[in-house]
Amino acid sequence: MKGAGLATLLFAALLLAGCGGAKTRSARGGDTAARHEQGRIATGGSRADSFRDDINRPQSSRYRDSSDSVPGDMPDVSKLVEPVPKAEPHSLYGNKSPYTVLGRTYRVLPSASGYDERGIASFYGNKFHGYKTSSLETYDMYAFSAASTTLPLPSYARVTNLENGKSVIVRINDRGPFHQNRLIDLSYAAAVKIGIWPRGTGLVEVRGIDPKHPAQELPPPAVVTTGHPGIYLQVGAFSDTDNADRLAQRLRQANLGAVQVSDTEINGRRVRRVRVGPLADVDRADQVSNRIETMGLPRPQVAVD
Repeated sequence: MKGAGLATLLFAALLLAGCGGAKTRSARGGDTAARHEQGRIATGGSRADSFRDDINRPQSSRYRDSSDSVPGDMPDVSKLVEPVPKAEPHSLYGNKSPYTVLGRTYRVLPSASGYDERGIASFYGNKFHGYKTSSLETYDMYAFSAASTTLPLPSYARVTNLENGKSVIVRINDRGPFHQNRLIDLSYAAAVKIGIWPRGTGLVEVRGIDPKHPAQELPPPAVVTTGHPGIYLQVGAFSDTDNADRLAQRLRQANLGAVQVSDTEINGRRVRRVRVGPLADVDRADQVSNRIETMGLPRPQVAVD
């Protein structure tokens, strides 16, 4: 690319690209493509010799496909090799910190070491296959990769499905998902390997791997064998007990589900945490999140216990 085209590529890449989410063919949905795509900024690249990822085109027409999908042939993921964590320099692109997408500001961590979070995973597939990720690598839905809003590019993490105990090591090379109830976006192959596909979403734990000390990686978390991992929405945490109780009462009056108020410690400070849950599934969590926002409250944070 030359002239204005190259300048546009570099400008867009420096701004930061996000990843798209997959529209899945599942009975309970899992279509997060629309919200993810709002956070994706074009970074250019080619899918094959027969087409070109034109970064100068608007988002509505950049991708060859209008909606996401999965390939007709299911890969034998048992034959795919997981990436081996290794020390790599941070990408020149996709690591700007802080950055803002859809009015929300994110900060990129200096490394994946010590990262351990639970939340909801989604995945992306055909629509984005062959297009450039935020780090200007080409997205391959048959590789074990993933997108994160905060882990550095590239980095490595172990993702474990909390409902069946299956896990996979992924290489983080993209930004997203920008659907606020999602923790990580998996490649199609990674989603198949741990059982996120075909439902489209799942409850996972994501643990960063320090490639300089891979032997220190913790083993995968234990499988939840009694019932379903609980999905909770944390609406607030207060040092003032009265404020916590007032919020809890307001949430109960809205009939959103069970409301819990509990004491916890955050950065050495004792606070009262207000949460709604446990909720039945991801779809219900999304519905309740939207209702909480319509009440004029901040969008809650997802917690999986």
